[in-house]
Amino acid sequence: MRRREFIMLIGGTTVLPLAARAQQPAGRVYRVGWLSIGSREQTIHIIKPFEEGLRSLGYRLGENVVIEYRFADGEMDRVPALAAELVRLGVDVITTGSNANTLTVMKATTTIPIVMTNSVDPVSAGLVASLARPGGNVTGFAQDTGDQLNDKRLDLLKETLPNLKRVGVLWYPDFAPNRNRLTSMTEAAQTLGLTLVPAEARGLDTLEPAFATMVRERAQAFVVLSEPVLANYRGQIAVMAVRDRLPAISTTREYAQAGLLLTYGANLPDQFRRSAAFIDKIFKGAKPAELPVEQPTKFELVINLKTAKALGIIVPPTLLTRADEVIE
Repeated sequence: MRRREFIMLIGGTTVLPLAARAQQPAGRVYRVGWLSIGSREQTIHIIKPFEEGLRSLGYRLGENVVIEYRFADGEMDRVPALAAELVRLGVDVITTGSNANTLTVMKATTTIPIVMTNSVDPVSAGLVASLARPGGNVTGFAQDTGDQLNDKRLDLLKETLPNLKRVGVLWYPDFAPNRNRLTSMTEAAQTLGLTLVPAEARGLDTLEPAFATMVRERAQAFVVLSEPVLANYRGQIAVMAVRDRLPAISTTREYAQAGLLLTYGANLPDQFRRSAAFIDKIFKGAKPAELPVEQPTKFELVINLKTAKALGIIVPPTLLTRADEVIE
C-alpha cells in the first residue's frame, strides 16, 4: 500500500511542463552523460524517473536532449574509462550517483558540470567546498544527511525485535564514509544496549563469508550500510538474510522491494527525478559552483510483510501505522 505518492505526483507535474516549455531555447540539442556503477537492469527504477523529470521540464528525449548512458555493470575498474569516454564526447553535463562515481568524473574533467544524485557527506568526501556554495563544477543531492539515520535504523530494529542484543553490520570497507558510519553506530548501539558484529563484503563472492561471520558471532539481525557495490547485490543479500533467519534493515525502498524486512531513508527515484531541475538550471546558464547542494527533507519507512512472515516475525502495529509503504 502506498501513501502520499498520489498527492506528490499531482503537486509535482501539473504546472511545470507548460512553464518550462516556454523557456526552452529553440534548436539546441543538449547532451547528458549518465554514469552508473550498476547495470541498466539494476538501475532502470531510477532511470525512468530521471527521464520523467526531464520531460516534466519540457525536454524531449532524442530531440532536444540526448542521454549518453554508460554502465559499469558492477565492475568498479571500468568506471574511469567510462568517465573519460563521456568527457571525450563533450557532453554538456554528467550525472553521477555515488561518491566514487563523482570523484572519478572530477578527475576526468574540471569544466563539465557534474550533478551528483545520491552522494554521502559530500563536503567531507571532498566533492564540494560547502553545501551552500559548492565552489567547483559539482552540485546536486546529498542522500545521507548524517550519522543519525543509521542510529534511527538501529532504533527501528530494536522496536521490531525488543529482545535484540547483537546486530550485524554488512559493509563495504572501501567506501570511505562507511568507517565514520560504523564508528557512529557503535556509539548509538551502546546507548541501546546493543553489540555490533561488523562483517565486510567487497562483492558477490564475499557475501557468503560475511554472512558466516554474522551467524558465527550470533547476530540476531543486521544493518546493510548501503553504497553502490552492495546495492548491486541487494537481491542476493535478501535471499541470504531469509535463509539465515536474519531480519535486516537498510537505506532505500529498493532493498525492501528486494526482500529485506525494513528500509528507512530518502526516496531515491524521487531524488533522480528532482535532479533534472539541476540540469535544467545548468542548461539555462547557472553555474554548479553557485547551485546549493540539496538534502532530502522527507524519509520513508518501508516494511516487507512477506519477509516478516517468512521469518516468523510479528511487526508491531505501531510501526505498521507509521510506514509509508507496506509490501504484502
